[in-house]
Amino acid sequence: MKKILFRWFDGDVGYSFRHSPMAIAAAVVAFVCIFCAVFAGWVAPHDPHDLATLELGDARLPPVWMEQGTSKYLLGTDEQGRDILSALMYGSRVSLVVGFVSVLLSMLIGVTLGLLAGFRGGWLDAFLMRLCDVVLSFPAILVALLIAGVGRALFPNAPNSVAFGVLILAITLTKWVDYARTVRGSTLVERNKEYVQAARVTGVSSLRIMRKHVLPNVLGPVFVIATVQVATAIITEATLSFLGVGVPPTSPSLGTLISNGNQFLFSGEWWGVVFPGVMLVLIALSVNLLGDWLRDALNPRLG
Repeated sequence: MKKILFRWFDGDVGYSFRHSPMAIAAAVVAFVCIFCAVFAGWVAPHDPHDLATLELGDARLPPVWMEQGTSKYLLGTDEQGRDILSALMYGSRVSLVVGFVSVLLSMLIGVTLGLLAGFRGGWLDAFLMRLCDVVLSFPAILVALLIAGVGRALFPNAPNSVAFGVLILAITLTKWVDYARTVRGSTLVERNKEYVQAARVTGVSSLRIMRKHVLPNVLGPVFVIATVQVATAIITEATLSFLGVGVPPTSPSLGTLISNGNQFLFSGEWWGVVFPGVMLVLIALSVNLLGDWLRDALNPRLG
């Protein structure tokens, strides 16, 4: 895997990135967001999880440039007196973890099933593709909402780790189909090529052929899909959290921040909604732009 990535970025992909201002700008924005989320404990001016530092007297303060704003809270505070800027960094961490883990699991499931379906064919291929058709028949957000809601109903007093697990499972089960269908189509082409036939003649096992020969040649579209689906998964998590079936309310993800701020939007306290929304847009947009660049770099004929 590392050799493939290095070969890409040392060759045409790296050249395309260095000569694409849009890709560079998107990478910078994504890096800043991810850096602030990962190192929120050191970068954030306050810890929104530390109840001892919260001051109810500072609740619902506006941003620093508005009247009654203070430099202590650059983007204002919420109804509990939590610093919005710090909550954004910690909330982005939750959203990114859920997004990345769910995409990794979706990619693992989808690539595995797609390889098996395309390489084996027959009844297994037919069964897996009909399963994909069934999953695609339902809107992804409704399936995720159903799974997350059922999980909350079955485990109402579950710890946060179980709630996160149910949320990740809900997103994973709606995202693996894209990988399976894409890899299956690419595998159908690759399995009839001469290098695969030569490996079969020499007695190489089917599992080794799929892992060593076919898989590296079908990963290009997979990385493009994964890049785009990170943004989709983050938005799905924010949607579920906004609806109250995502991460626990005690864990300030971007969705829960928007949901909490929405309660005070019509009283003029717009910062509780706007800033988490802008953060969500920046993450999703930057990742989507990187996905578009990667697609064009791997297949210039589509550009």
